[in-house]
Amino acid sequence: DPPRPEAAGAIADLHAACVDSVSVLTGDHERVANAMADHLGIDQVRAELLPEEKADAVDQLMATHQSVAVVGDGVNDAPALASATVGIAMGGAGNDVVLDSADVVLMSDDLSRLPFAIRLARRTNRIITQNLAFALIVIAGLLIGTFYGKIPLTLGVIGHEGSTLLVVINSLRLLWHK
Repeated sequence: DPPRPEAAGAIADLHAACVDSVSVLTGDHERVANAMADHLGIDQVRAELLPEEKADAVDQLMATHQSVAVVGDGVNDAPALASATVGIAMGGAGNDVVLDSADVVLMSDDLSRLPFAIRLARRTNRIITQNLAFALIVIAGLLIGTFYGKIPLTLGVIGHEGSTLLVVINSLRLLWHK
């Protein structure tokens, strides 16, 4: 099959998003897969793989990388999606086996959405960390202040609820992520 028109740009965007390595695990002939990889800027190719061999290849990649994301859209990708750190299914109208095996489902078949999803996930993790740190500091301060009688209990409860609102407002920043 010819590459999707957005494939080269998506792979370049993945590299720009600090994705260490982009690999292709395919059941296609090795010569065809290597030619496609050279054309698209893919770092590594493993070709002529059966579905179980794709899952084994993912396990090997996980041994050398901190985390591995697998993108797939066919039934033969389901074992690899299930064994990856993050399985990403392309197309919301895909096969039920693929959708059940994936952790994330991109509703379109547009590969250019993949770098966006990765950037959004990283930003979400940063905001979660910020929210947890802020909430723990506020709760610890309010508890200590309440136990030592420096803060009345009602003010401590109001402070806790106020900090909850600040955490929600901080999380809402994700709505404007581009």
